[in-house]
Amino acid sequence: MKAQKGAALLMAMLTVALVATLASATLWQQWRQVEIETAERGRSQTAWMMTGAFDWTRLILREDAVSAQAAGVDHLGEPWALPVQESKLSSFLSQDQQWREGDAEVFLSGFMTDAQSRLNVRNLVEDGQIAASEWASWRRLFERLNLPPSELQTMSQQLVLSLPSTNTVGNVETSARVPLMPQRTAQLVWLGLSPATLGALENFVTVLPEPTTVNLNTAPAEVLMASVAGLDLASARQLVAMRDRNPWTSLEMARKAFGPAGRSIDDKRHSVRSNYFEVNGRMRIDQVIQQERALVRREGNQVRMLWRTRAPLLALSATLQ
Repeated sequence: MKAQKGAALLMAMLTVALVATLASATLWQQWRQVEIETAERGRSQTAWMMTGAFDWTRLILREDAVSAQAAGVDHLGEPWALPVQESKLSSFLSQDQQWREGDAEVFLSGFMTDAQSRLNVRNLVEDGQIAASEWASWRRLFERLNLPPSELQTMSQQLVLSLPSTNTVGNVETSARVPLMPQRTAQLVWLGLSPATLGALENFVTVLPEPTTVNLNTAPAEVLMASVAGLDLASARQLVAMRDRNPWTSLEMARKAFGPAGRSIDDKRHSVRSNYFEVNGRMRIDQVIQQERALVRREGNQVRMLWRTRAPLLALSATLQ
């Protein structure tokens, strides 16, 4: 009888342990499903609100084109160039515009840059050959940043091969060795640039779908120095300070400001207006953060998005309540 009582007690304990294990597993599965659904809902909401933010930037660029039709000038004093610090949107998104405890905290931040304020990789090749004047600009930039010139030579040669017009048609073996044409700056490693070199060039170069001019009103001093022959970095910085007070409304006005170096300003390589802009947006809902980057093209009064991609997360700026 004692042995039977001990076996029954052991079976009861095992049954209780098994039921507790199964209940815990079931509870954990339910918690996991709830967390996945919450995260997916937050990601979806963030993506939709980010789409709305990008549409807002397109509207800003369109309004800028409408208001500046007579002048036809883009500079850093216009509304599109003003960054949006992290701002709280929770009260605007609620039905009665009142935030209550337990509601999601929603923050938006971002900024827009002129893609034509940098040297365009696409300009390096003209009629299937390396453009001498553009290659000289890139060489001056590489020398200023103390970057290896061998990488510039490699990138230029690979770029010639990657353009569709210069590829060998029908030769399968040759086509297999042709590098892909980059669509974004981060993809320039495909053409032979090292990550260190690409990091140094990131703020001064871009990849656009067609050859473009450099906007002298928005280009940083390093790009001005590289793009205009005979201009040193100190003079370029003085010109940047000058144009911040009074942007140039024409290339002739810019030539006078540049002095002797102004003779190097070419209508085919320089301008005071831009068509390509890069938009960087960041949306945060509680702990869900989504940061995206997009390239838009303005054609007259129409603004079209060319690509949109996730961007690496940056440090949070001060929150505006």
